Amino acid sequence: MTIARALTIAGSDSGGGAGIQADLKTFQELRAFGMSAITAVTAQNTLGVQGIYPMSTEAVAQQIDAIGEDLGADAVKTGMLFSSEIIVCVAEKLQQYKWEKVVVDPVMIAKGGAALLLKESIRALKQSLLPLAYVVTPNIPEAELLTDMQIISLEDRKEAARKLVAYGAKHVVMKGGHDPAEADEIVDLLYDGRDFHEFRSERKATRHTHGTGCTFAAAITAELAKGYSVIDAVPVAKAFIQAAIEDTLHLGQGHGPTNHWAYRERRNSQ
Repeated sequence: MTIARALTIAGSDSGGGAGIQADLKTFQELRAFGMSAITAVTAQNTLGVQGIYPMSTEAVAQQIDAIGEDLGADAVKTGMLFSSEIIVCVAEKLQQYKWEKVVVDPVMIAKGGAALLLKESIRALKQSLLPLAYVVTPNIPEAELLTDMQIISLEDRKEAARKLVAYGAKHVVMKGGHDPAEADEIVDLLYDGRDFHEFRSERKATRHTHGTGCTFAAAITAELAKGYSVIDAVPVAKAFIQAAIEDTLHLGQGHGPTNHWAYRERRNSQ
């Protein structure tokens, strides 16, 4: 039996809703063997981020080497990278091990508003990491920062996607959760460098959405690790996060986590 191997390079969320914790839970639920390289340790919960403690580039590199020299990876996801030094380090390691199925989730701001990427690091993200991205999964505010443009309409989103592909990304999946124009549904936009595809789902009014971006990107990564194409991976990721949001756990006093086992339970009950 072939085992799909998925590596997440991201920050740790002590509250368990986002970061490597969300990624590993998602990998497990989608039957991919999960591995991790931690870029930063955060002290956070549903109320916000209380502290960020970045790892040294040496520590990040050594963790990635431990995977690359032994276990290997079929797909890799990057999340919170925090600094330009870590971004450059990760980019060098991705090239060293010739990992091509790379999903870049350009994590910049936590749900509570805390900055998870230094402003001066955006250039490094665009120059060093995006050219290596098989898929990049920005939300609308992240896409605005990466493309230096205001995004209001669906056409704006398409233009931003074209810019991200021009930076070197092979595919763009622009999440629509922050689109105020779509009150009743969420439209995620996939651009493969030639064609646009829209994926729609019902918008659920809830404050329990901590880690949705991490989880969505991790689900895409797991499916790519299993050998599926991007066009096939995105609907699975969409269904996974929709179930995780709708079957909420009601944990915490603030932005609560999503339910990572909801997708499996729904499938088992069918």
